[in-house]
Amino acid sequence: MKLGRRAALILLILASVFLLLNTSLVWKWMYPIKYQKEILSASQTYQVDPYLILAVIRSESGFETDRVSKKGAVGLMQIMPDTAAWIVKQAGFQPTSDQYLYDPVMNIRIGTWYLNFLMDRYKGDLVKVIAAYNAGPGKVSGWLEGEQWSGRLEHIEDIPFGETRQYVQRVLYYHDRYKNIYSTDLR
Repeated sequence: MKLGRRAALILLILASVFLLLNTSLVWKWMYPIKYQKEILSASQTYQVDPYLILAVIRSESGFETDRVSKKGAVGLMQIMPDTAAWIVKQAGFQPTSDQYLYDPVMNIRIGTWYLNFLMDRYKGDLVKVIAAYNAGPGKVSGWLEGEQWSGRLEHIEDIPFGETRQYVQRVLYYHDRYKNIYSTDLR
């Protein structure tokens, strides 16, 4: 009989811990938002889902402004300098220093402008946009034209690059997490 009470007590404790961990406060602690004002501003300016911006930043840099990848991508949204230079020219941005990719405001604006560009190119198809953000639109278009990948969510496993395949899955996961956690707080 003692063993039954212990088991019941353990189950009660586990259920309590689960309920405690399943609170909004805990979820927001696990999935924080930094640079909310800047993200919302860029989201509105370039008509890009703020949860997508958050998911990209979380996946790319974990909200670290000074992050530089092995390939040379810089800042919160991990933008390659050559791509950034092209975007600055296309969008008419006027950076105030040559270190503009480290500036959270400029990095978020450039990255969000690029997401909008990709949304236009891929007619709003989120999966293709995310893949192109990681691998580049030339590669993604090549995969689609060469029928290596259908571009569909249910065929993510067919993406030829493992890094891009995992990236798409990760960004979609974070997109859903942020959307579920902040659905009433953000917009």
